[in-house]
Amino acid sequence: MADFPEKLWKTLSARRRLTLIGGPCVIESEALCFQVAAGLQKLCEKLGVTYVFKASYDKANRTSSKSFRGPGLDEGLKVLSRVRKALGVPVLTDVHTETQAAIAGEAVDILQIPAFLCRQTDLIEAAVLTGKIVNLKKGQFLSPAEMGQVIQKAQKAGGERILVTERGTTFGYNNLVTDMRAIPILRGFGCPVIFDATHAVQLPGGSGERSSGQRAFAPVLARAAVAAGADGVFLETHPNPERALSDGPNMVRLAEVPRLLETLLKVRDAVRGAI
Repeated sequence: MADFPEKLWKTLSARRRLTLIGGPCVIESEALCFQVAAGLQKLCEKLGVTYVFKASYDKANRTSSKSFRGPGLDEGLKVLSRVRKALGVPVLTDVHTETQAAIAGEAVDILQIPAFLCRQTDLIEAAVLTGKIVNLKKGQFLSPAEMGQVIQKAQKAGGERILVTERGTTFGYNNLVTDMRAIPILRGFGCPVIFDATHAVQLPGGSGERSSGQRAFAPVLARAAVAAGADGVFLETHPNPERALSDGPNMVRLAEVPRLLETLLKVRDAVRGAI
């Protein structure tokens, strides 16, 4: 599986298939990761969708210090490595420091730069230097056009396999708004564009000590993004979001993902050739 990133990048950059980056927000348990990854892998194989499993070993930007953060770097990467090896699926996780980038780069296929950290030059360079695919999430505080500078940082460091992800823009207090003009603007930089449908409906700090969300609107925005030309969608999903330890209010219920993906494929087919 050492060549996962190379094969995966050929598929992603060809833009011929819809991509799903999906999994629980945080590693709650190994059993949960296997349940979600195996279910989505089977679904995506059936539908002809490129699948990447996603989970975080550490949620370093939780609203409150009381919130669950995850198992940590060492144990978390062990879980992700076991999922990757046992199921044969590519894996994405986010990194927060240059040291983490180097270590995680030995275990996963895509390193994600969190939205809050997307202007951290040293972090971007460290992720690129691992040779893995790098997913740059647009900061809530940036316009789509400003992401061009972030992409240039990665390219200047030698990055040739770059994804860019739209996840909404800060709109007043405790709210985000998604401008679908962002999708064609980001596509103009030459990188595959992913739309994060679950974080786009997050209400940051909306519940005081934790963020809230409006998961009912995640499918709506996902459909709009695919219609606007997004190459893939990023979905955090859980069998029971109400019991999730992080981002439950904006995660899509696992049982609802099949219908959503089927709809997204229909939307994609309908606009093919018009984008």
